[in-house]
Amino acid sequence: MNTLLTVSRAAMNGEFEVAFQRERYPQGTEAALDALDEVERLEQVLSVFRFDSRVQYVNLTAHEEPVPLDDELFGLIEQCQQLATETDGAVDITSGPLWKVWGFARRSGQIPSDEELRTALEKVDYRWVELDKAAKTVRFLKPGVELNFGCVGKGFALDVAAEKLKGHNVDRFLFHGGLSSVLAVGSDWTVGVAHPMHIGKRLTEISLTDEALGTSGSQQQFFRHRGRRYSHIIDPRTGQPAEGVLSATVIAPTATLAELLSTAFFVMGPEKIEEYCFRNPDIAAICVLSSTKGSGFTIRSFGFAEGRLRLLPPLTQSQGDCRITPNTL
Repeated sequence: MNTLLTVSRAAMNGEFEVAFQRERYPQGTEAALDALDEVERLEQVLSVFRFDSRVQYVNLTAHEEPVPLDDELFGLIEQCQQLATETDGAVDITSGPLWKVWGFARRSGQIPSDEELRTALEKVDYRWVELDKAAKTVRFLKPGVELNFGCVGKGFALDVAAEKLKGHNVDRFLFHGGLSSVLAVGSDWTVGVAHPMHIGKRLTEISLTDEALGTSGSQQQFFRHRGRRYSHIIDPRTGQPAEGVLSATVIAPTATLAELLSTAFFVMGPEKIEEYCFRNPDIAAICVLSSTKGSGFTIRSFGFAEGRLRLLPPLTQSQGDCRITPNTL
């Protein structure tokens, strides 16, 4: 019987952890440390909290002139721009000003004034970011635009760092970044999806094989004002916190894509999610919605083969309006 060994490190405001079979991969610890070094390197590149990061340099200068990028960062921005287009702007790496004006950058919520919100929205639109594929440059078409990779950084780090593990001939492992982003390499990894209303409990379990899982939820970052709950996940098109969705979980071929889409799906809601999954059969999703009947919740699933989702007790029992609806588009 193989023993599962885990190696972890704090990074990107969370805990990254690699799990692998110790007996099968005697080189696994060295490989895991190499991969975690790669996560740290990417944090230096992507973090908006580091004054010397590459992204901060882009944010300070790209409105004045095109900024050259390496293939790695250019490719990430390009993928984010593509997803913004596909989701009609539901996920947008220029939405940092909204995150700030609502107080979430300081991990404390506040209601912005109409003027503050209007000013922030004027700086938010992925179409203000211009990429030159031939020259490998990025330019902002408006002053005040900035990039923030909070909606994709962990997933991207998992994808890039996983290549280090594969380079050490480790070909079956589970790699997660703060539990909200998970990359499964190899077959038959069982991953739990957190319950959005009960911290520490699982909602479902899913078997992953060479796939990634990303979850967006507001159970840990939100605030209440006059009885209303405000999520830290903000619709970039309106500037308002997304409502009606408690969590959105996506299964995708890469962790980058899973994390981007989980944020987009949290904003889009079930009808648009269903359309997206129907057009993209390699994507599956679980969406937990606030009940319209008071207490409880509704679970919608999209793109899953029959029997792949396992609903965990006591969720199989009545809890308000709790049901699973298959993808029927």
